Amino acid sequence: MLVLLFLVLLVITFLVVLFATRQTKEETALGKRLAGYDRTTTGDPIIDADILKRDAYSDLPIVDDLLRRMKVATSVDTLIKQANSNWTVGTLVFASFSIFAIVCAAGWKYFHSIPAGLIFGLIAGNGPYFYLVVKRNARMKKFESVLPDAIDLLGRALRAGHAVTAAIEMVSKEIPDPVGMEFRRVFEEQNFGLPIREALLNLAKRVPVADLRFLVTAMLVQKETGGNLAEVLDKAATVIRERSRLLGQLRIYTAQGRLTGWILGLLPFVIFAAMSFLNRGYARNLIDDPMGRKAVWIGLGLMAVGMWTIRRIVDIKV
Repeated sequence: MLVLLFLVLLVITFLVVLFATRQTKEETALGKRLAGYDRTTTGDPIIDADILKRDAYSDLPIVDDLLRRMKVATSVDTLIKQANSNWTVGTLVFASFSIFAIVCAAGWKYFHSIPAGLIFGLIAGNGPYFYLVVKRNARMKKFESVLPDAIDLLGRALRAGHAVTAAIEMVSKEIPDPVGMEFRRVFEEQNFGLPIREALLNLAKRVPVADLRFLVTAMLVQKETGGNLAEVLDKAATVIRERSRLLGQLRIYTAQGRLTGWILGLLPFVIFAAMSFLNRGYARNLIDDPMGRKAVWIGLGLMAVGMWTIRRIVDIKV
């Protein structure tokens, strides 16, 4: 009896330990990839040679495969990375379609017009995308403001006798994000075997800033032709600071025009929403009457033309 009880407890303990120490799906997949690379040393065929990191477009494998077949998904993924967001392409698509469906149904119910519901649904559905664009632009502006300090630190490190890679590492540690984050990635890429030229070109692709492209071009030209890189970096920092100062002055001069555009663009919608809330029947003729709907469409068209004209006036290229 005691022997039987011991065997039962032994089997139960063995099953518990086996269940607790079993491999997860990620560990199993990693083991297969490593086993495939181990077979390359003996000449056997590779089972799965992909150990490179692949950014998932969606948590669902079916949706991920579908999105990878679309070229626009790559551009959206690049936008998400440039905005430093933790979203995925699938999350953005799901949020956009959900908002589109809700606003489209609400617009059709309120305005009793399918085209009006579709238009408002399309505008609202693009809200997540425009949010990422605004976030990306704010991050790029912050990058531009901090970049001259990073260039100064690069120049000082080179004068002190450090190599280019060591100077990049110093920038990644001393300069705040987003500059420090991007230069840290450059250092990690070249530290794992990627040539410094390719790492710098990847940096220019990830961060579409004209000043950064100028810096990368100067560093690559100096690497191939020689010269005093520290002096080149000092001149680059001076040019970037002067350009930023000029852009700041232009923003001050065009502030009144931009404010006028925002007021003229938002004021009709605010007044219409306030009137509809205070007196529901006051602005109803604009929706129920055919002439009122035509007036609304004409007004929206003229507002779009006016906003485009104001933007062209205040958008001064430097």
